[in-house]
Amino acid sequence: MAGWLSGRRVPTERPAIPLRGYKLAHPMVSADGERGGFSGVTIGRTSVYEAVADAECAQGGRHSCPSRWCDCGFYCVNTLADARALACDPDYRYAVLLEIAASGRFIRYEKGLRYARQRVVSVRVGRCGCGRPARVFVQSDAGTVGWRRLAAVCPSCAAPRTGIGLGRFAELLGGPPVIADETNLTGASAPVAAPALDDVDREALVPLLSAEVSLLQARLDDVQRQLERLTQKP
Repeated sequence: MAGWLSGRRVPTERPAIPLRGYKLAHPMVSADGERGGFSGVTIGRTSVYEAVADAECAQGGRHSCPSRWCDCGFYCVNTLADARALACDPDYRYAVLLEIAASGRFIRYEKGLRYARQRVVSVRVGRCGCGRPARVFVQSDAGTVGWRRLAAVCPSCAAPRTGIGLGRFAELLGGPPVIADETNLTGASAPVAAPALDDVDREALVPLLSAEVSLLQARLDDVQRQLERLTQKP
């Protein structure tokens, strides 16, 4: 997200209240299953932060975050539309969308902020990979020391794995609501309806259906022979 935020910096500000922003992150659960958190999708993807957190330099620097001489700090964009646009990138495929309140030291860019402290206000969850609304989190094949990465999926794709419901994940986070991103659910990513029969290439379809019918008839004939053999009187 750092490169996407790069651009013209504006003069220093001193806001009296936290600034609102939006970002994408991977949902995480602690190894003991008792805490929820998030990891970054680009910078800071090996670190996990909770719903209220202070930024730390990923390179181990002892300077205050964010530093103009380093890429440390939390990142966010200014608008929900910009965050949804970022979500189109394959790197953000399993990420959720966070609304945050940023405070402390910050650097403002043309489309977002790099800042020192954040509080997650809400978590928005989009669609499962199959196109259905995601309603549960399951463990993915990724993680970091002490934490497992989660993926939001629909109940059908979650089975038979044990999942974490959206409400339960909100409890693990300590309060921020976890809700369906309704705009995402009604957008262009919705499942596409199957084509009508009139739109199908009939010349290609007829031989295929004929072969299926022949196979079905052969199976029925075999079942009939077995039935006759079993019902014949000795």
